[in-house]
Amino acid sequence: MTATTPLRHGVDEQYLELIGAGDEWGATDLVLTLWENGADPEQLLLGLIAPAQVRVGELWAANEWSVAREHGATATSERAIAALVARAAPRPTLGRITVACTDGEWHALPPRLLGEVLRLRGWRVDFLGANVPGPHLVTHLHQTGPDVVALSCALPTRLPRAHATLTACQAVGVPVLAGGRGFGADGRHARLLGADGWAATATDAADILDSGWNPPARAPHDDLAHLADEEYTQLVRQRHGIISGVLDRLRDAYPPMRAYDARQADATAEDVTHIVDFLAAALYVDDATVFTDFLTWTAAVLAARGVPASALTVCLDLLSTDLRDFPRAGELLKSGLAELATGISPGQDITRPER
Repeated sequence: MTATTPLRHGVDEQYLELIGAGDEWGATDLVLTLWENGADPEQLLLGLIAPAQVRVGELWAANEWSVAREHGATATSERAIAALVARAAPRPTLGRITVACTDGEWHALPPRLLGEVLRLRGWRVDFLGANVPGPHLVTHLHQTGPDVVALSCALPTRLPRAHATLTACQAVGVPVLAGGRGFGADGRHARLLGADGWAATATDAADILDSGWNPPARAPHDDLAHLADEEYTQLVRQRHGIISGVLDRLRDAYPPMRAYDARQADATAEDVTHIVDFLAAALYVDDATVFTDFLTWTAAVLAARGVPASALTVCLDLLSTDLRDFPRAGELLKSGLAELATGISPGQDITRPER
């Protein structure tokens, strides 16, 4: 990142208000005016727009903004990003980098910001957006021959697919720089899955690439010894039946659910699905925090919507019964129940977890 001039006080609140209102013209005018008055474009992307988007997620989690308003704000930011980079980005003089979300990953704005930062620094960038199937990504690599793939994974539930994508890229000789919260705050899941490198932030990723990063070719790493117990495989294979079974019994085990309307019932089904998927992800990387962090976050989000943590504990109890022949999953469920037993303190952080 180049030298920057501090943004004037209050501009962050002003930008958040504009995107919260879906004011594309206002948000774009604000960003372009700041740039024309000397603000560094990378600073605007990562010091103004990115933090505003984090705040948008927090407001949704706190039940202060609806999903529609959250999505509208993101679309507004994307418009402002496009306008800024169209004005400020130089013609590419460096190598070519493919930036993509892993298969099944829909959180495209963070890698979009990385791609735009790289453009500003002179790289030629192919931004492939959200949910890129591994075979299609490999076809793109054959067609374009990039120097590096920058692979984003925001949710740990996408890690098995990210692993497949990593190995596919390495099999055709293209190194992978991993990023995104799904790979862990310290990159531990990126290392476990054999990524060639990991960056905590867009700035770190751009700095790594600017430094001439050229990792030695490595064989795909597809051997995770802890998966030999086949608990992950069996859980994924039985996923639909497990979710249906829990939902069928939840009305009796958690009586308040009997009064749920259709919207609440759909939300509960979605929550149960996420619980099973995060449990599977924790099994895949053999990391209990993947599951417990998700439960803690979910408990706080539900509390903001008037649903007590006991609704989660009932669900975990039902899963424990169903998965009594899965020792590792059983230990994860015990860890989750213990985490929930600590309670959710007033004012607890309900920003998005490592997901």
